[in-house]
Amino acid sequence: MAAAAVEKKSGSEMTVVRGLDVARYMGRWYEIASLPNFFQPRDGRDTRATYALRPDGATVDVLNETWGGNGKRDYIKGTAYKADPASDEAKLKVKFYLPPFLPVIPVVGDYWVLYVDDDYQHALVGEPRRKDLWILCRQTSMDDEVYGRLLEKAKEEGYDVEKLRKTPQDDPPPESDAAPTDTKGTWWFKSLFGK
Repeated sequence: MAAAAVEKKSGSEMTVVRGLDVARYMGRWYEIASLPNFFQPRDGRDTRATYALRPDGATVDVLNETWGGNGKRDYIKGTAYKADPASDEAKLKVKFYLPPFLPVIPVVGDYWVLYVDDDYQHALVGEPRRKDLWILCRQTSMDDEVYGRLLEKAKEEGYDVEKLRKTPQDDPPPESDAAPTDTKGTWWFKSLFGK
């Protein structure tokens, strides 16, 4: 996927990947950096997302995981699907149910793939309000040159990249079943208060 022409787009529509190969996009992505948001713990590390395409070929199972400063694994499961099935733009909707320990409230957000390289190893993901941004990689670390190119792409799309926070990633990454899990959802309550 080639990068879009350079222009400042702070008040206009973002350039979104067209013709995303959803099957190739599946698997695990490590968060290299993100804009801080209320639904991720501030002390989170080893944050990652794992995507799996359902047999219907249209719905994606989503597993978001992060490890808090207490060493506990926090996670939430959801689904993703194309916002407009007739469009070739990589504009998806993600749906989670909150709180995670008693999932009753559906929360739907935008997941726009702004860039993915030809080998599907690096991705830039945002949303139309420009409040959320993720730099993702198939590995736990990213080459500085690649990171710089993704920062430039984010700037072109109107993002304030000065606010990006790099996500600490251990190598090798932790295993999901090797750490205690926060089953009470305390991380979710803390996130409401910006903890």
